[in-house]
Amino acid sequence: MTLTTRSLGTTGPQVSALGLGCMGMSALYGEADRAESIATVHAALEAGVTLLDTGDFYAMGHNELLVGEALRTAPAARREQALVSVKFGALRDPDGGWSGYDGRPAAVKNFAAYSLQRLGVDHIDVYRIARLDPDVPIEETVGAIAELVEKGHVRHIGLSEVGAGTIRRAAATAPISDLQIEYSLISRGIEDEILPVTRELGIGITAYGVLSRGLISGHFTRDRRLAADDFRAHSPRFQGENLEHNLNLVEALRKVAERKGVTVAQTAIAWVLSRGEDIVPLVGARTRERLAEALGALDVTLDEADLAAVEEAVPPGAAAGERYAPAQLAQTGR
Repeated sequence: MTLTTRSLGTTGPQVSALGLGCMGMSALYGEADRAESIATVHAALEAGVTLLDTGDFYAMGHNELLVGEALRTAPAARREQALVSVKFGALRDPDGGWSGYDGRPAAVKNFAAYSLQRLGVDHIDVYRIARLDPDVPIEETVGAIAELVEKGHVRHIGLSEVGAGTIRRAAATAPISDLQIEYSLISRGIEDEILPVTRELGIGITAYGVLSRGLISGHFTRDRRLAADDFRAHSPRFQGENLEHNLNLVEALRKVAERKGVTVAQTAIAWVLSRGEDIVPLVGARTRERLAEALGALDVTLDEADLAAVEEAVPPGAAAGERYAPAQLAQTGR
């Protein structure tokens, strides 16, 4: 199967119009089934998905090992088409705690060495620090990745969750393929300053959180019990009155989706796809069923009337609660 493709900026690779975010297969959303996770990666590759996104700190290397196993056990033709995007820099402890970010050049190269080994690949297609290290200029971090590019260990340089000024400084240091950042119907903060800058500089967007961690998937219910280690158990948008308000938005969106004959999730993903050819949504499907639903969004065309109805159901700024708790929001560098 061949999916439509989009370019990660003017200097980045051609990738499938939807990418697969693999984080939830290892961490932050409760228990996942390893066999089903690997089967989902295989199904994505078989369907023509070429972009797999992971991070070296997702369950302290577990996710890279899982992605590596999925690639190793996939048919050769599918394995060769896969492009792997890796985030690095987050510091963890044995109890799963978070201790900041390290963007020093020596650390960048150290992180890369371990990722290459865990993934079982000879290069990383897109490499990016997950959050800005406040103690290290972005020029030094990007410069270190550029050295990895020169040596063939990395193909392209990406950014993650940084503001317009940092994007400009990074792009002045080395070619940047894409910015990975949260973007969805209820997280539209990039539209005012960040998106105009990336478009000016020819930098693509890989949009994560397009279903806002399941909140606007159409599958999340008010009575759902979340494990203590589930990110959503502490996320402001999933708490109390905020959750009630946000799920009311989902029900308004559901009416639009039903008139269109598609699911809520497909409508939300199609909306992100409609925002521009320079945007590649990452879907965090953990099962083949959810993957199939997400891929169905590629067949959904939202015309002007549809888009107006979506905007009426979920106006800009309509969500209740921030996308992260204050301490985490402060780390986004925006």
